[in-house]
Amino acid sequence: MARTDTAPRPSEARLRLLDTASRIFYAEGIHAVGVDRIIAEASVTRATFYRHFPGKEDLVVAYLQGVDETIRAQVHGAVSGDATPGDTVRAVAAAIADGIRSPGFRGCAFLNAVAEFPDPASPVHQLVLAHRQWFHDTMHTLLARVAETRAEAAAQHFVMLRDGAMAAGCLFDPAMICETFLRGVDGLVTTHGAAQR
Repeated sequence: MARTDTAPRPSEARLRLLDTASRIFYAEGIHAVGVDRIIAEASVTRATFYRHFPGKEDLVVAYLQGVDETIRAQVHGAVSGDATPGDTVRAVAAAIADGIRSPGFRGCAFLNAVAEFPDPASPVHQLVLAHRQWFHDTMHTLLARVAETRAEAAAQHFVMLRDGAMAAGCLFDPAMICETFLRGVDGLVTTHGAAQR
């Protein structure tokens, strides 16, 4: 029997709007880019834009949801397989380093967004907090497999290392930043694993 998807596929216009906005928001900042430019570059009408996104903030939320899905997939890919718990944490760090070394890297999309949406009640701000909580919880789970003792502190340490690498990676030599980040994660895993002994 053929499988049928009941969820409707997003329209081509919606995908173009989202792809265009994602590229420009990440490269130039969210508040710096107006709806008119997104409409023009996506080659859609204003009515089409508002049919898919009631306002710019809705488009920003959709953009960040797409980034969240990409990061979750990267982390899932890194933790798949039969690597040791320590090597799994190192694999997540390596995936982050690959992103930092990629062309056009401009820091963490979530940290960039929250700087532009400081109001804790904003849906954008809330989405950033939800993503960061998921990431922290994921690292806590992975580091608890290395050693349950002080896994919370180790997870916070990993997130701080990652935040620093993401911020510095677009300001300084990405290769040097990644080397420092990966060395820091390796030290964290080694030290944290020693707590289990």
